Amino acid sequence: MSNKKVTNQVNEFDETVSASKSFFDNHKKSILYGGGAVLAIVIACLLIHQFYIVPRNNKANEALFAAEAQFRSGNYDKALNGDSVSVGFLQVIDQYGCTKAANLAKMYAGICQANLGNYAEAVKLLEDFSGQDDAMISPAAMGALGNCYAQLDQKEKAASTLEKAAKKADSNTLSPVYLVQAGQIYEALGQAEKALACYETVKSSYKQSYLSSEVDKYIERLK
Repeated sequence: MSNKKVTNQVNEFDETVSASKSFFDNHKKSILYGGGAVLAIVIACLLIHQFYIVPRNNKANEALFAAEAQFRSGNYDKALNGDSVSVGFLQVIDQYGCTKAANLAKMYAGICQANLGNYAEAVKLLEDFSGQDDAMISPAAMGALGNCYAQLDQKEKAASTLEKAAKKADSNTLSPVYLVQAGQIYEALGQAEKALACYETVKSSYKQSYLSSEVDKYIERLK
């Protein structure tokens, strides 16, 4: 960390402490009798945030970026476990546990494990991933989890998870793919009505998808 950055953080902290002291001076009596420990807790939290959490998140993001580069190149083993140059997703999870980067690393690591054929390990990681309210990452993680369930022959769980992923994504890109996958699993389970519902949702709700015309043959087969 540069001296300038450290100085800025110290200045920010000094300003916060100064503001807290001013508040204390103005409300001294009520604070002393109503719980003076609160102020100490607030200051301690600010100190932890400025000098521990922020630098820790920065380091985690740097480590995640290196692993992502391997992932994008299809080097799933190196992305997962790292190499002599950089750490992998598993190390990011282990070293930077309570960070957003570590949470995202769980999704990446799960997909890596799935691509390496380690479906049980993939499920553990993907189930541990904490999804967010976004249109791509969380649905993709859920869709990957559904496919892993299918590989482990947990077909009912796989189909329902894929349907949830489609609903969460609600896009012409991801939703039709997950719905068709769910429909095919339902067909394998002999649940034609559920399969047909998946295909018809693609046809009615995602008309811009390339799969919209593809599902016609599936619908005709089941009617």
